[in-house]
Amino acid sequence: MRVSTVLLTSATAVAAAPTTPDFFSTWMAASFLSKKHPIDNHYVSNVINEGITKAATVHKNATLLSWASNAISSLVLANGTINKWDPYYYSLDDIRTGNNMLYFWNQGGRKEKKYEIAAASLRAQLDRFPRNAEGGFWHRSPTYPNQMWLDGIYMADQFYATYTSYFEPNNITAWNDIVLQFDLIEKHTRNHTSNLLAHGYDSSKVATWADPVTGASPHVWDRAVGWYFIALLETLQVYPKELPGYNRLKGYYTTLATGLKAAQDKKTGGWWLVMDEPYPGAKGNYIESSGTAMFTYGFLKGVRVGLLDKSYKAPAVKAYKMMTDKFITYHTNGTLSWEGTVSVGSLNSNGSYEYYIGVPLGQNDGKGAGAFMMAASEYEQL
Repeated sequence: MRVSTVLLTSATAVAAAPTTPDFFSTWMAASFLSKKHPIDNHYVSNVINEGITKAATVHKNATLLSWASNAISSLVLANGTINKWDPYYYSLDDIRTGNNMLYFWNQGGRKEKKYEIAAASLRAQLDRFPRNAEGGFWHRSPTYPNQMWLDGIYMADQFYATYTSYFEPNNITAWNDIVLQFDLIEKHTRNHTSNLLAHGYDSSKVATWADPVTGASPHVWDRAVGWYFIALLETLQVYPKELPGYNRLKGYYTTLATGLKAAQDKKTGGWWLVMDEPYPGAKGNYIESSGTAMFTYGFLKGVRVGLLDKSYKAPAVKAYKMMTDKFITYHTNGTLSWEGTVSVGSLNSNGSYEYYIGVPLGQNDGKGAGAFMMAASEYEQL
C-alpha cells in the first residue's frame, strides 16, 4: 500500500514531510543509508542489510540493491577471508552474516568464489562449535557455557540450513543436526499453555536465572521470540519436505503463530516487551517495536507462502498500521527515523522482569528498523 498522507500528521511527526515516497520499506531503507550506519560483520548491520535487500528486491530498486550488495562484498576479501572475523572466537551472533553472503552469491548466479570460501569458513566453525551434552550449540564460548538462546537459533541455524541446501543437500546428518537445535529449544523453553517460549535455557542449570527443573529462563522476551519465529519460517523455505524434521519444524512454527495471535494486544495491535502472564499491561511494560515488526513479518510471509491460513492477515495488518503511526518519526528533510526498539536483552543478567523493562530504548536501532523493512516489504506485496 502506498504511504498515506494522513500518517504525516501523526503525533510522532517532527513536521509534515516534504515528500511522500511510495513505499515505507524503501523509504526507511533510503533513510537508513542517509544516516551512514557502519558496514561491518555485526549481526545488527546484517539485519539492516537484509531489510534493505528485501525492500530493494520487492520494488526492483537498483540503487538500494547495489548498496546492499557492495556492503556485503566489502566484508569479504578477494581470497574469501572475512574481514575482522576470528574463526576461533565462538559466538553464534557472528554466523548471521553468512545469510547475506549466500543471498548475493545465489542471486549473482553462484559465480562469486569468495562468497563460497567465506561461507564454508562459517560452516566449518559450526563443526568445531562447543555444544551442550544433548548436542545444542552454546550461545557463546566461554561466556555462556551450556546455554541455548532463541536468539542463537536465528543467528546460526538459518545459515546452517541454507548452506546445506546449496552445497550439501543430501547430507542427512547435517539436516538432522539442524532440526536438533530447534528440538532442544522446544523441549526446554516452550510453554505448552501459552505456546510461547522462554528466552533460553541452561542445560547445566547453574545460571542465576535457570529453572531448577527445566533450566529455562523465567520470562518470554518479545525480540528473542521474534528471532526464533523468523528462523523457523526461513528454515522451512529450504528444509527438505520429505525428511521427518520438516513437519516438526512446521508444527513448531504454526503452534508459535497461534500463541502470538493470542498474545497480540487487542487495543494497539502490537506485542508487549515481556509477554508472559501476568506482565502484559503491568507497570513498566510496553509495546515494543522490534518484536512487533518480526511477528508482523512472520505472519505476512507465512500467509503468502502458504504456511499460515488467511486468519493471520488481519492481525498482521493491524500491527503494521500501528507501527507506521506509533514507531516512525517523520523529519523535515524527508527522511524517517525508527523508534521504540529496546537496545538489548541478554541472559548475561538475572533474567528478571525488572531487568527487561529497565533496558533503555534507542532511536534508529537496526534490530527494529531492519525487521520493519522486512515487514513492510511483505505488506506491500499484499
